[in-house]
Amino acid sequence: MKSVNSWRDQLRYDVLPALLNSGNEAIIYFVSRDLLDEKASPADFIRQLPESQKITKKQRPDGAWKKPGKNTTVYPPNYYLLVETFKNFRMLVKRYQFTRDHPSVQKAAEVLLSFQTEDGDIRGFLGSQYATYYTGEILSLLIKAGYEDDPRVESGMRWLLSMRQDDGGWTIPILTHRYDKETTHRLTSQYAGPVEPDRTRPFSHNWTDMVLRAFAAHPGYRKSPEAKAAGNLLKSSFFQPDNYSSYRAARYWTRFAFWWPNLLTALDSLYWLGFTRDDPDIGKGLQWFFNNQQPDGLWKLESDKEIKAKDAEERTWLGLEICRVLKRYGS
Repeated sequence: MKSVNSWRDQLRYDVLPALLNSGNEAIIYFVSRDLLDEKASPADFIRQLPESQKITKKQRPDGAWKKPGKNTTVYPPNYYLLVETFKNFRMLVKRYQFTRDHPSVQKAAEVLLSFQTEDGDIRGFLGSQYATYYTGEILSLLIKAGYEDDPRVESGMRWLLSMRQDDGGWTIPILTHRYDKETTHRLTSQYAGPVEPDRTRPFSHNWTDMVLRAFAAHPGYRKSPEAKAAGNLLKSSFFQPDNYSSYRAARYWTRFAFWWPNLLTALDSLYWLGFTRDDPDIGKGLQWFFNNQQPDGLWKLESDKEIKAKDAEERTWLGLEICRVLKRYGS
């Protein structure tokens, strides 16, 4: 039962029917546990569902996942192994909330951490270039899985702090230089050394978002002044274009696809960094979700496009994530 003046009272439509009638056992489980505060079954319930079993059964004995189809020679060696392992690890930890007590998580974590350099970053998504954004995302998943005390995670967090721009935010270092397409392709090959950032260039709200996920997930680092300062930069950019060409358009704030930055991922991190709905920027961000709920109770995956039938399941997962954030911020 919802209380008077709860977050659900502020919605234009009741979201629960769309979630509870989805036919998705995992979503129904999480709605009962996270939104209705009902006593939940043990985590093994989620781990035995066909959807999560489908992921774990495709994992190789070495802990990695293989890319479907034939690999091309466009990318450096092990690129596809890294990307596919990241994608599946993210699904297990982020969506189904697996933790390090599960063998699949243990093995996959070791695969991902095998790409960690002596400096502390996860390298391989951009060839030999620094990938601050993916390092932040992977560290956030490792922390959520229970690796917050692992020395390798600590090394990664220190590396992220060392890679801030002068304004206190983050970007992708190679983007701070104006290279032509041919040069960029050469630098992201396996043979080029990493390009150091021009720290005088401004932060990117997109890639600051992905880095801050690690700080938001970590019980210690989320309290750091550096994380708070970067959070202020992130929220001040709501609904604005980014400073760099990649994902620059303001419309990406309301495009909810995969792991890419958007208004929801930003609000989620900012909550854990200590921001509240009384903050004008936070309030404006939350209000967007109240204003843009659809008559079926859910939200569009992309606010400027029509709803497609094939997106029904992803829209339901998105609805669950939105409701979790709205509930955390409260009335």
